[in-house]
Amino acid sequence: MKLNGKVEIVTGSSSGIGKAIALEYAKEGAKVVLADVTSEPREGGAKTEDAIAEIGGTAVSIPTDVSEWSDVDALVSKTVEMFGRLDIIVNNAAICPDLSLLETSQEVWDKTMAVNLRGVFFGCKRAVQQMLTQDVVNEARGRIVIISSQHGMLCAPNNIAYGVSKSGTVYMTRQIAADYAKDYIICNAVAPGKIMTGKSGAAADEGTLDTAKARTPMPRLGVPVDVARAAVYLGSDDSTYMTGVNLMVDGGWMAS
Repeated sequence: MKLNGKVEIVTGSSSGIGKAIALEYAKEGAKVVLADVTSEPREGGAKTEDAIAEIGGTAVSIPTDVSEWSDVDALVSKTVEMFGRLDIIVNNAAICPDLSLLETSQEVWDKTMAVNLRGVFFGCKRAVQQMLTQDVVNEARGRIVIISSQHGMLCAPNNIAYGVSKSGTVYMTRQIAADYAKDYIICNAVAPGKIMTGKSGAAADEGTLDTAKARTPMPRLGVPVDVARAAVYLGSDDSTYMTGVNLMVDGGWMAS
């Protein structure tokens, strides 16, 4: 087990990529703290905590709005109270409004930035505060994994707020990595391409899927476990001499 005994927080853990990450971490032996505003999976099926219990893993849920500092502060504090330390935080929570520049209101812009960018900032800041108090184990005091997006490097058609927010997470990954490498705090990101999460709406539109298939060199689109396995690698001791990396999981989209 690559993460045996590690303590991990994953935000946005009820559905899609976040749920898959939580499950993969639990399979690898981590004690998983689930942080979300809801426990109901968007795509249906078992709740994440129940799914982890079914495989014999350890998981607890702490309701958390990542856009509120008080919630994130309490999340990390409660995690440490329960398990003694924080080894890994996966900042995954995000919203995707699917709106063009002219369709995007100030309210939509502000909410997207609050969850996708401020929420990651809060998660990273509070995690670093905690990790700096911890001993170095296997050349790390702690690891931060940020779920960015290929749309942090290229445009998200008619989705300006989402694209801008994800660009910010790519920069944040590099900044935190550079600033805290000397303290043995490791910060990397995973940038998914088109991932079939079960989300409805524009993301599942037939035209959108056709475009994604045409742009992806591999003969299938991604699924949440593809991202989850990359997140496990970045959370494990296998990735110790890596920091500031934005790891593409996109079937070759960005290479083509």
